[in-house]
Amino acid sequence: MSFSAQIKNELTRVYPKDKCCKKAELSALFRLDGSFHILGKDKFAIHTSTENAAVARKTVKLLSELFNLEYEIVVRRSYLSKKNDYVVYIPSQTNLNQSLNEIGILDDKMVIVSGIIPRLVKKDCCAASYLRGAFLGGGSMGNPKKGYHFELNTNNEQLAVDLLLLFKHFGLNAKLSSRKKNCVVYIKEGEGIVSLLALAGAFEALLSLEDLRIVKDLRNEVNRLVNCDTANLNKTVKAALLQLEDITFLDKEVGLSHLPLSLQEVALKRLRFTQANVRELGELCEPPLSKSAVYHRIRRIRKLADNFEK
Repeated sequence: MSFSAQIKNELTRVYPKDKCCKKAELSALFRLDGSFHILGKDKFAIHTSTENAAVARKTVKLLSELFNLEYEIVVRRSYLSKKNDYVVYIPSQTNLNQSLNEIGILDDKMVIVSGIIPRLVKKDCCAASYLRGAFLGGGSMGNPKKGYHFELNTNNEQLAVDLLLLFKHFGLNAKLSSRKKNCVVYIKEGEGIVSLLALAGAFEALLSLEDLRIVKDLRNEVNRLVNCDTANLNKTVKAALLQLEDITFLDKEVGLSHLPLSLQEVALKRLRFTQANVRELGELCEPPLSKSAVYHRIRRIRKLADNFEK
């Protein structure tokens, strides 16, 4: 089971207590995962379609708790994906228009609403419920082992803009982009996704994601330190090889005994301790030298070797 499916299964077990929150969640489910049918003047029907049986069950439960509506449940088998498609269909009936008005699908003039009606998300608890319903209806979450990516997909541009504002309201760094004919509201930060899961009530998924984040961050830190140490070691080895070349060249041309005593000491220490860095080389001298003093003597050796080469 994908991580996205795990989150949805957990969210289907989260039921809001207040009626206003239930309406907000059901509204988001229909807006992100539903289709609206215009059958005539003030005559409508609506249905949702999902591959997740738990999401379909929650849709029916919320619908039954809120409204006295007739509905049909159809299970269709896809021969291409080999998966079931669960359809909840609500046909045209007397009190359907009023119900659709209450969940913000139709406004008071019985005209289809393109975005989110403000009264549905006026309270933070309702806004959180709306985001939970949006996740269940049109959300997806990538494998966190590969990267952090959450998105909501809709073909309604105004709805996408309103969802983005809803994320911003909770301080979540969401962004909006277009993909073919659809609009995508997405979050690509681990911290932002964790905050969203907490807001929606998916605490089991949150803990799993946090565990993965800790391991991932620790691995990245270890890799960074190893890369840093490797780079420093390569730099030290390269510098030591150049110093050995200069010292060997001077020994061959003039003999190290003809160098000043201060340079002789550093040269002999380098020949003996080929893998020591500059700090360690200074500590081996009598008396110990600072890094700057060792660097100064190495530069003088380099200059002498350069002069003899010329």
